Amino acid sequence: MKGYQLTFYTEQNRRHGHQLVVDWLLSIAKHAGIHGATVVAAAEGIGHAGGRHAARFFELADQPQQVIFAVTEEEAETLIEAVRQGGVPVFFTRCPIEFGMLGGQPDTKPPTRR
Repeated sequence: MKGYQLTFYTEQNRRHGHQLVVDWLLSIAKHAGIHGATVVAAAEGIGHAGGRHAARFFELADQPQQVIFAVTEEEAETLIEAVRQGGVPVFFTRCPIEFGMLGGQPDTKPPTRR
């Protein structure tokens, strides 16, 4: 399947109203019917203004985080528009990818040869 990898970049302590931005992004995706995401916590990063963000021993609030989605073109547009409408300033990247499931049990058995 062809689609996009959408990655949103934020910090652990960033909030949108009463909700953490990471949790808000995940709830927006769920509401849009997107069923999978990965949240990655990074050790350190540099923000758009040049400031360093890092997980410190006693304080993790500034820890950089990524929320990554593998989505169809339609899902990407829906999610980006929902974030735009939500008014949350969040940096994102959108890269074309091919994705799918491997392994597991196939839906149908291949025909038997005699």
